[in-house]
Amino acid sequence: MKRRSRGALAATAVATTGLMSTAAVPAAHAAGPATACVMREGSAHTDWTGMTWDADILCDNAPGDVRLQSFKDSPVVGRMVTTRSWFVCWKVGDPHAGGNNIWYYTQADEVVSRPTAQGWGYMPAVMLETPQDPVPGLPKCSWG
Repeated sequence: MKRRSRGALAATAVATTGLMSTAAVPAAHAAGPATACVMREGSAHTDWTGMTWDADILCDNAPGDVRLQSFKDSPVVGRMVTTRSWFVCWKVGDPHAGGNNIWYYTQADEVVSRPTAQGWGYMPAVMLETPQDPVPGLPKCSWG
């Protein structure tokens, strides 16, 4: 797990990903234990491509950009404004300020571009408060 000072992590996150201001870094990624993520069976989701899931995890997260792909220069399709959000799977992508290359697939709270994607995309693991990455029990995305 990532254990750096809040200021150092925030500065790295902004410089590396451009995803957030320094005030938005989840505290657990800066120091201390993460808030428990909760696996939710029976929580159905269907993305813009027709892929379906019948479970998700609910984790604390920083508000920030949701990208179309798991790359730091991928187009921003939405914004997560809530600070406890659901995620349906994970995949490997670009390394990010969290010290790994895990990205989580979700639907943004607000659509900001590419309306056909309906805000579906990826947030880097550094934006979530997780006990480890990837979160145990959360499936790897079938396409990643």
